[in-house]
Amino acid sequence: MMNIISKIFDNLESYICRALLLSFVTLLFAQIVTREFFGFSITWSEELSVYMFVWFVFLGSSYAAKLSAHNRVTFQYKWLSPKLRTFSEFLSDVAWVGFNSYFIFISYDFVFNRMNLFWKSQTLGIPMKYIYLILPIAFTLMTIRILQVNYLKFIKGEEIIDPEAKEMNELINSDLPDEKTPNTVEGKL
Repeated sequence: MMNIISKIFDNLESYICRALLLSFVTLLFAQIVTREFFGFSITWSEELSVYMFVWFVFLGSSYAAKLSAHNRVTFQYKWLSPKLRTFSEFLSDVAWVGFNSYFIFISYDFVFNRMNLFWKSQTLGIPMKYIYLILPIAFTLMTIRILQVNYLKFIKGEEIIDPEAKEMNELINSDLPDEKTPNTVEGKL
């Protein structure tokens, strides 16, 4: 039972993002079909699709943090020694966690203390508090994922490679010539 709960939490953002993507694409498709073929518009679908997309983006950024796949400037790390590179990456993650922690505090204060309950979405009439709730949720999840990745990297000693770098390494290694093939320009043509 604990294994199932762990698996669900480990892939929480992935499951929710998939459901949100499927839902808002379906809504937008239905909106286009009803507008083009039946001459009327589903008034609430566009607004709901936008809110779903916003939630998708924020939860997707948390999922990217879990995969260690966030866009970062890492070119300068190539000139550093491995120990200094590791320390610099750790220091940038500490700064990231600090920013996220501050943003969690600010967004929590905004959603729960400063937002008026009477602020509602135009078409759906949903209190905007529920829409903006994604801010503290996503940044909390993102912080947990950053800490999780750093735990796996520095405590457990696992090598975490973002999916894009992993794919790039596989492409580079697959393009390397075999030992039987001459390593010349003519051999590659």
